[in-house]
Amino acid sequence: MPQGRLLITGATGMVGSLLMARVLEEGYTVRAMVRPTSNRAAFEGLDVEQFEADLADPESLPAALEGVDYVVNTAAHVGDWGPAEKFRAINVVALETMLIAARQQAQLKRWVQISSLGVYSATHHYGTDETTPPDLGGLDGYTATKAEAEVLLNQTIKADNFPATIIRPGFIYGPGDRHVVPRIIERLAAGQMKLIGDGKKMLNNTYADNLVDAIMLALDKEAAVGETFNIRDARLVSREEFVGAIADYMGLPMPKKVPEWLARSAVGFIEGFAKLRGATEAPLLTNARIKFLALNLDFSIAKAQEKLGYQPKTDFRDGIKTALDWAASENLIAPASDRKAG
Repeated sequence: MPQGRLLITGATGMVGSLLMARVLEEGYTVRAMVRPTSNRAAFEGLDVEQFEADLADPESLPAALEGVDYVVNTAAHVGDWGPAEKFRAINVVALETMLIAARQQAQLKRWVQISSLGVYSATHHYGTDETTPPDLGGLDGYTATKAEAEVLLNQTIKADNFPATIIRPGFIYGPGDRHVVPRIIERLAAGQMKLIGDGKKMLNNTYADNLVDAIMLALDKEAAVGETFNIRDARLVSREEFVGAIADYMGLPMPKKVPEWLARSAVGFIEGFAKLRGATEAPLLTNARIKFLALNLDFSIAKAQEKLGYQPKTDFRDGIKTALDWAASENLIAPASDRKAG
């Protein structure tokens, strides 16, 4: 594994913090880009250069790229609600500023961009591969701007022979998740969560450490340059298995099922009313949540397996337990002694 100075954006997030520990083990010098208000607990005991910059402040970004050999851009504005302009400012405009600065660094060896399987159209997928173009229309501000970011990066690759790789993970879970799984548990406990449809459709589950494995391969392999790769776990799980594993761990009942046709007939009114009243948080039902709970999201990882040698090591059952154990240790969910008997 080559060594050099590696910049990680989003270094305090789930993927960024796991990646930071891995690249330090491999001998890289790490520069972690952090906002002035970021929680720095992830850096405790680590030999890391903390560089203050903010994707919302483009003028702060060019200096972060100075003297770096590698960049892994994990940072993004995420969510399934809010104006597209807010997502675009972080996911596209800030990226363009960083790419302009990165092209001036003659020693730059690799840029790894963390995109999303959400760039594909919001329909059923049964083995969709990278030959299918992203949907620039997007289901929401997040997916649309992640697709726009890919277009921008691919233009840079072609125009400047820029050494970049795009990685598209699916739904990411693992230790360090302070938001998604804890929120699912809150809704399960409150009886607010429902399975949409039969619960048998596949989720594009991606364990965070499997994703880090893919990033490490993208940093190392020359075959990665200029390429885009779908990344997920080896074994996909149904919504029943996904939600059931969480419910079993917490000693909570499985949620009831709602017919997909009923959810789809109601979502337009629910989203429209929320926008009309200026809601800053997503309502309980959105098109993005129908996608998460109802669509078959099976994307091929054959290209990553063949070109990168990607072999996801951790199965969902082991990964979700590790994620839940971590969340319990951080008091993000109820500890074992407080759970109901399953």
